[in-house]
Amino acid sequence: MPFTQSKFIKFQRGMRQRIDSLRLKTEASLELAVDTMMESRVDSFFRVEQGLEEVILSLIEIDDELGSIHDLSGAMRLESRLEFVEDRWDEFDSEIRERPRRRRKKVSLADMLKAASGSGDLSQDGTGVNNAMDAYAIMGVEFGSSLADVTAAFRQKAKQLHPDSNQGDRSSEPALRRMLEAYQFLKEYLSLSNVEPMPQADHPYRPTE
Repeated sequence: MPFTQSKFIKFQRGMRQRIDSLRLKTEASLELAVDTMMESRVDSFFRVEQGLEEVILSLIEIDDELGSIHDLSGAMRLESRLEFVEDRWDEFDSEIRERPRRRRKKVSLADMLKAASGSGDLSQDGTGVNNAMDAYAIMGVEFGSSLADVTAAFRQKAKQLHPDSNQGDRSSEPALRRMLEAYQFLKEYLSLSNVEPMPQADHPYRPTE
């Protein structure tokens, strides 16, 4: 199935955001490995260093191949390769930090294509946010935006909707709850960008934060 031009551009942009983000995190992991492993875990360091260098090389190859992808099967194949590289980075980074590997929600190509086509009903029935396209739309930010952009949008809009900002009017509470669901979903969806433990999902929002 061929891509339309708009879908192809959105796919490229989303993939390059992930590639650039992972490249930066891999470089940071290499620096951390030097600082924390050279003295007490030197044998492990050389293996981890080689693995992270292979991650960077793989990212370069995937980036080079992006321009030659013109159909769905090629996009799915390339995204699968990127997911494998992301998992490899997470494996090495977990070893460097001596922490268990996180189970993360993978970025979904189906969500990318759904967002690119502009299709899909943004449900308001309160049944829960279960895909990234809806979550990004609820937050009012572009599909593929970073966690920092999502957080900034959430803080701004949540303050606008909170009863404390509306003379106690609680009519906006359903929209506020919906936005909180979307924000919590995207925090998990983008959890690969975080190196600190995520806050508890039931942590209440406070307008003064």
